[in-house]
Amino acid sequence: MNSIHWGSITSVFLLIGCQVSFAQIDLSKYEIGISGSAFVYQGDLTPSLSGSLRTVRPGAGILVNRFLNHSFSVRANFSYGMLKGDDALYASPVWRRERNFNFSTPLFETSVLAVWNVLGKNGSANNHGFAPYLFAGVGYSFLNIKRDWSRMNISYFAGETGTLNGLARDTTKHLSNSIPVLPIGVGVRYAVNEHFSIFTEWSYRITFTDYLDGFSYAANPSKKDYYHSLSLGIVYTFHQKNYMDCPVIKR
Repeated sequence: MNSIHWGSITSVFLLIGCQVSFAQIDLSKYEIGISGSAFVYQGDLTPSLSGSLRTVRPGAGILVNRFLNHSFSVRANFSYGMLKGDDALYASPVWRRERNFNFSTPLFETSVLAVWNVLGKNGSANNHGFAPYLFAGVGYSFLNIKRDWSRMNISYFAGETGTLNGLARDTTKHLSNSIPVLPIGVGVRYAVNEHFSIFTEWSYRITFTDYLDGFSYAANPSKKDYYHSLSLGIVYTFHQKNYMDCPVIKR
């Protein structure tokens, strides 16, 4: 037993431990990131088809990205933000301030995205400089919609029954606490060094509901509601095969 070289035994156990760790996950294929965002509601309570900057609300997110090859990766997103719409903010057309609907909701979104790095710069050898990318995926948004029609000038709409009848119908509608979404978007990132990159991206969410703002028949039931966001963030790319500081055994 005295002839056993304890240093060699220790090295063997360390090597086995590291091999088991890397068998479970290869960190060199992953990156993580955080971002700040501006969320824009797009629906019946804004005069613009693209939404309104008057009701922009802040948000934040985290991401985990896994490289598949130099061009494609799969990304998990977790975002938190707010959405808001308010008729009272718009003087034209006049009926908006008479209708005076408003809503707000917190929003927690989870999504899985397929990301195409247009220039094929995924990976440690190719990530320098600017890299534009496109993405699309599926997700779910969790909401807590608070709608308010208490400031409505009912006498203004007495001459036409569409809005009042629509409101009566809308108020009986149970508002969902979660909705499926299809995120699509475009972004660009810039590698500061081997590990850190900054990025900005725009993401548009296709939804399948006209009740994101709590109103449909009292507003415009022929069009769905949507939302989009602009984000700025930073990503850390692991790259290091020896991330666990595994020892090199010399013979």
